[in-house]
Amino acid sequence: MKNRQREAVTPSASHDTIRREIILELEKGLRTSKDLSAAARIPEREVYGHLEHIRKTIANVGRHLMIKPAECKNCGFKFSKRARFTKPGKCPVCKEQFIRGPLFSIDYVR
Repeated sequence: MKNRQREAVTPSASHDTIRREIILELEKGLRTSKDLSAAARIPEREVYGHLEHIRKTIANVGRHLMIKPAECKNCGFKFSKRARFTKPGKCPVCKEQFIRGPLFSIDYVR
């Protein structure tokens, strides 16, 4: 048996590619997490982690992740003070679970 040396294999930058797909989709306008998951071909729950990284990355180049807050479909309450990207479970005012999730886009810092 010959003594073969293996070439070093660099891991693929799959997260980088997924984030590029999400950024391209966000540049088109307001998108839901479901829209972003379909564009990047990943589960919706994984989108939220990528959005946090995208927020930090685009801030370095003078851009901003815009978030239109979630809203109750029943009474119209807006979750404007909510810091998380995920959709809330129920409305604190009317206690209904009919919540429209937040919308995301990318804009330049003014």
